[in-house]
Amino acid sequence: MSELKDKLFYDHKNVYDVVDENEVAKINDYAVGYMDFLRNAKTEREAVSEGIKMAQAQGFVPYTMGMEVVPGGKYYYNNRGKALYLFIIGSESMENGIRISAAHVDSPRLDLKQVPLYEAAEMSFFKTHYYGGIKKYQWTAIPLALHGVIYKKDGSRVDVAIGEKDDDPVFYINDLLPHLGKDQMQKKLGEAFSGEDLNLLIGSEPVKGEESDAVKLKVMMLLNEMYGITEADFLSAELSAVPAGNPKYIGFDRSLICAYGHDDRVCAYPAMTALFENPNPTHTLMAILADKEEIGSEGNTGMKCEVFTDIMQELAKSTGANYHIVKENSKCLSADVNAAFDPNFAECYEKKNSSHVNHGVVMTKFTGARGKSGSSDASAEYVSFVRSVFDKYDVVWQTGELGKVDQGGGGTVAAYIAQKNIDTIDLGVAVISMHAPYEVIAKADVYMAHKAFSAFNK
Repeated sequence: MSELKDKLFYDHKNVYDVVDENEVAKINDYAVGYMDFLRNAKTEREAVSEGIKMAQAQGFVPYTMGMEVVPGGKYYYNNRGKALYLFIIGSESMENGIRISAAHVDSPRLDLKQVPLYEAAEMSFFKTHYYGGIKKYQWTAIPLALHGVIYKKDGSRVDVAIGEKDDDPVFYINDLLPHLGKDQMQKKLGEAFSGEDLNLLIGSEPVKGEESDAVKLKVMMLLNEMYGITEADFLSAELSAVPAGNPKYIGFDRSLICAYGHDDRVCAYPAMTALFENPNPTHTLMAILADKEEIGSEGNTGMKCEVFTDIMQELAKSTGANYHIVKENSKCLSADVNAAFDPNFAECYEKKNSSHVNHGVVMTKFTGARGKSGSSDASAEYVSFVRSVFDKYDVVWQTGELGKVDQGGGGTVAAYIAQKNIDTIDLGVAVISMHAPYEVIAKADVYMAHKAFSAFNK
């Protein structure tokens, strides 16, 4: 009867129970490259910059709207330094559809306000405005780094990345000591800190002899010396506080990776490496690294922007294909993460329909909140197509939902791509502590994500 159960019952399996030692070595090697990417890509601008470097090393060249493309051509479109489109023109007609893998490279963080600098009690601080869905208390009393760009009045650009090197200073958000925390600890968890409490501690040394704003002046003197900026230059800056430090393995077996920004660079990286792995495709391939997903995919660098359809339309025109037929026959993997089942919070999950670490890449038929609100909900036909591809290429995969039905939920870029008349389903990696300053994934799962995107491209 056990053989009959194996044949008739469904149950996803642990990667390590399925693969051989040769593939375990590939898993370990792949994790090294992924962690290198994470070190250098803590913001969407840095992720795009790294993506372009990787693409150029593979022979990709810049694309401009209206440019003629040729079969086998490898191109990238850099959208304002914050979103990236990579594509390889296939050998067959584009009317057979484009294979699209769409990830996002923005992550929850603390952005500096436009007028951020102030002094209080002889300490200097930056005011911040949090970006994306965070638990505010998690961002206090941990070392933070400052990343971003400043554009001065004359248009010159200053790149900032401080807090990552061993001899760099870090920054910090003060918390209240438990000895005085009686009132604070009686508040609800979500009310213990407000957005206005998330102020970045940046200095305490005064300029000698100054009677007011002496610490603020000292900070501005240092910033002027380091970067040639004045306080007014913060008005045209994009600076973000992110967790300081490099990715680390978790556990005695080093099977897990702890890092900032797995959501969603853990899908962006394999989407790119899978594209590079198939340089002579039959279908035209596209990998997207989008911005602004954490705040609804808005703006001219988010997935709602028409630049996506503009590129597809221009590619169709260049190859003599009917744009509407191209869209109709295209297929997309919305490359985004899922919430891994956590036994410490089991009451929030429905275990049978949850994703699990080390069980491979996660196919998520629908996202949304409660009654599937905000989800595209992939068709049964498309799910069948994707699962047959994965089984053909020995991809270890599983299905998952984002917790119990009434517990909450979330969305991805899938809905905005599906609206273009493109078959779309979410596919990504299971994450523990999603949206925390440090998240956790299994290195076996990120490798299977690469293998899945590669199979899809074939």
